[in-house]
Amino acid sequence: MSQKGKRMKSAYESFDRLAEHGVADAVKLLLDSKKTKFDETVEVALNLGVDPRHADQMVRGVVSLPNGTGKDVRVAVFAKGDKAEEATAAGADIVGAEDLAEKIEKGEVEFDRCIATPDMMAVVGKLGKILGPKGLMPNPKLGTVTPNVAEAIKSSKGGEIEFRVEKAGIVHAGVGKTSFTQDALVENVNAFMDAIKKAKPSGVKGIYMKRASLSSTMGPGVRMNISG
Repeated sequence: MSQKGKRMKSAYESFDRLAEHGVADAVKLLLDSKKTKFDETVEVALNLGVDPRHADQMVRGVVSLPNGTGKDVRVAVFAKGDKAEEATAAGADIVGAEDLAEKIEKGEVEFDRCIATPDMMAVVGKLGKILGPKGLMPNPKLGTVTPNVAEAIKSSKGGEIEFRVEKAGIVHAGVGKTSFTQDALVENVNAFMDAIKKAKPSGVKGIYMKRASLSSTMGPGVRMNISG
């Protein structure tokens, strides 16, 4: 058995993997079962009672995690002139226009969040097939198509994350690191769960939030009890 397999087996033996726990208990179990030395990402996965193939059952939005993600978020901004200068001053990692579009078309997607000023959408729109599947396409509903690039950059780097349900009805997101305190992770998990609840689409029939689990990069999944 590999070292990873042994770690996982040991971690699962430390608690009942089929039992469901409250958020605080789930976070504590996850942190107590940590076996690695590096700072792992903590992720929440939710199984929703939706079929995202139908427009009225799409779950998508943004949420600001109160304690940030613990991740250095690289932000790209499509802008020209004064707005490009504003983006650079606000801490954007990559700023460009047609030149940035050309890099992306060549496969150079070296960022975690993409922001665009409204006047740049004619250029950005042509990149939909590349940025869309990666969840990086700027969207006015998510605040990433905006003339206020400085504020958008600040939000992106300050713990704001986007979420979008996948084909199987699963939505997941990184909500922190194992180096976070238990209280900080609990606050972040609750903020994410609340955002999912508020994003409940009109077309949902029956139970909306079916199952939830908390996991870390190298750790086991801990089930959380939720009410749909």
